[in-house]
Order: sequence, then C-alpha cells, then structure tokens
Amino acid sequence: MRIGTPLSPNATRVMLLGSGELGKEVIIALQRLGVEVIAVDRYENAPGHQVAHRAHVIDMTDDHVLRQLIALEQPHLIVPEIEALNTATLANIEKSGIATVIPTVKAVQLTMNREGIRRLAAEELNLPTSPYAFARSEAELQAAIDGGIGYPCFIKPTMSSSGKGQSRITQASEVSTAWSYAASAGRVNQGVVIVEGQIDFDYEITLLTIRAKDAQGEISTYFCDPIGHKQEKGDYVESWQPQAMASKALEESKRIAKAVTDSLGGLGLFGVELFVKGDQVWFSEVSPRPHDTGMVTMATQRFSEFDLHARAILGLPVDVSLREAGASAVIYGGHNTKRLAFEGVEKALAVTNADVRLFGKPESFTKRRMGVALATGKDVDEARASAKLAASLVTPVDL
Repeated sequence: MRIGTPLSPNATRVMLLGSGELGKEVIIALQRLGVEVIAVDRYENAPGHQVAHRAHVIDMTDDHVLRQLIALEQPHLIVPEIEALNTATLANIEKSGIATVIPTVKAVQLTMNREGIRRLAAEELNLPTSPYAFARSEAELQAAIDGGIGYPCFIKPTMSSSGKGQSRITQASEVSTAWSYAASAGRVNQGVVIVEGQIDFDYEITLLTIRAKDAQGEISTYFCDPIGHKQEKGDYVESWQPQAMASKALEESKRIAKAVTDSLGGLGLFGVELFVKGDQVWFSEVSPRPHDTGMVTMATQRFSEFDLHARAILGLPVDVSLREAGASAVIYGGHNTKRLAFEGVEKALAVTNADVRLFGKPESFTKRRMGVALATGKDVDEARASAKLAASLVTPVDL
C-alpha cells in the first residue's frame, strides 16, 4: 500500500459519507496515517466536518448530487458511515472503477436494511437469530405477532440507528402506536418494519471483527475482546471491555461473526451484535463500520476501533491487543438547543483513570449523545463505576 501526501496531486483520498462522532474519530485515525479526508454529512458543522481536510453538506440519498460530489473530489475510497445513502449510486460508482466502497457495496446495501441482513444471517447462513417477521402495514404487523412472534416483542424500522423508532410492546393495545413510530422514525421511511420476539438472554455483546491483510497480504479475520453493553430503548448508554464469557460461547460468537463478515466481504472493522445465554449465542445485527459501544476501545486497547478500521481499509496490519479493562458512559445533551455548553469537565477529568470526549455536535436534544466518559480500572466493575461517575459530573447547560 502506497500512501501519498495530503493536499498534493499524489494524495490518498478517502471520503466519509456521514461524519458524526464515530466518523470524526475515523478521520483523525486516517489523518495520522497521512490520508487526505473529505467529510460529508447532511447538516453543517458535523463533528467530522470540524477535523477533515474538506467538508460538504449534501443529501446523500440524491443520485445526481452524490455523483457530482464524487466527481469533484475523486476519492480513492468511499467509507459509508450512516444508513441514509443512495446505495445504487455507490454500486454504479464502484462498478465504473471510480472508487472502492468500504467494505463492499453488498455490505452497505445489506446492513443498512434490517430485512437484508436478517435474511442473510437466518435464511442464507442458517445462523441462530430471534424469531422475526417483516410487516408492511399495521394489519400485517398484528398478524405476525398473533401468528407466532407473540408478546413481549420489539418493533423496529428496517432502516434506523441509535434506537430511533424502536419500541418494546407487551400487549395488543400498543401495536398501533409502535407501528406509527417505527414506520415514521427510520432514516428512510420505507413503510416496512421488523418485529422480533424477545429472547431470554443473559447479556449482549459487541464483537468487533476486523477483516485485514496479514503479513502475507492475505485477508484474515481478527477479533477484539468482547464488549458488554447496556441499552435503553435500543440506544447504548454504557459499555465495558472485556465482557466475561464462557470459552464455548466466545468461540460460537466468533464463528457467527466470521460467517457474517466473510459473506459481506471487503476490508475493515465490523461491529457484530450478539445475544448470549450460557453457551448459546444468537446473531442480532452487524454494522460494517466502527460501533458506538466500541468507543470504549479508546481507553482499553493498544489501537482503538477507529485506528483498526483505518489501518484495515488501507491494507495495513492490525493489532487487536487489549491493554486493560475499561468502560464508557454516555453524556446526553439534556436540552433542546443550539447553544449548549458543558460545565464540570474539570471534575470529570479529576476522576482517577477517567477521560472525556465531547463530540462538538452543533445542536443538542435532550437524549442526543453529545459526549462520552471513558475510564480504566483494575477490573470492569471499577472501570464502570469511574466512567459513570465521570459522565455524571459533566453538566450540559443551555446558554
């Protein structure tokens, strides 16, 4: 792999489609390796815009606009970071040899839509998943629940992120509200929802899985230590690494993650979400990019998930070694405002082995993730306590 000089004719150019807090860290990791980075998002001053070489604001679902921007910037690699994209455009771009889509167009198309990835995992790869069905109307949704899914169950848009549009319902009177919320709250309203039966699991993990080139130039699969996490309404609020697991469950998790990522192909880091009960493991979802729960790796690993993604997509070696136990805890905006400020950061940073990342999002919502506290410790319990304490000491204020 030859890496050029940024802002010169021989620069290695990477375009990120979506430039939130995860994209921002990927940009920083790429720049440390001498890559020229173009950040694209649907709103101005997104976190990644603030650190990229150049920034653009466009509707990434618009074929003409997206093609124009790619023609202008001429990236070598295109790295989708969100679901709301025109994947047909990306397929045509890659087919024409204009740029390579990371990890693959197939991966982007399947994982942006819960229907595609669930059918791949359950129906093509025969991997264990929760019981599920897809519904295109409220009547279909009710029929699926009555026909075998049962209560309690989860209703989700087929295209969304960070828990948007997700509901857990326990009775028929909640179906109508859940249908309306899911059908309207996704990134792209397709009028299709997935209903999943509730699994009796002990805990859930994110297994960061990396497809990268080894010393012989062949693609190999690497796994970070499992990350445990806590979710509320489908959105992560806390994560920790490593999650203690029985050896048989860990091996099954790796088997499932490798099967899914091998099918998706390409190079890069994947966030594979799994449910675990004893030695039994079920596939939940996969993101072909760094995962929000994986922000803990900024404290725990020699190389964070963002460094690993950057190295993998550039064809460089990776090292997934864990340095110490750690945890992350979300800092919410607490206000609906464009004039957010933070107090108490100095108190948070005084917590032993704690750190804080504030994302710099230009607009805050009460439950929008605006930052994260990180901490390490002698074990996961100590790290979790420190991370939660540090997050609690950061106070968002509306100016």
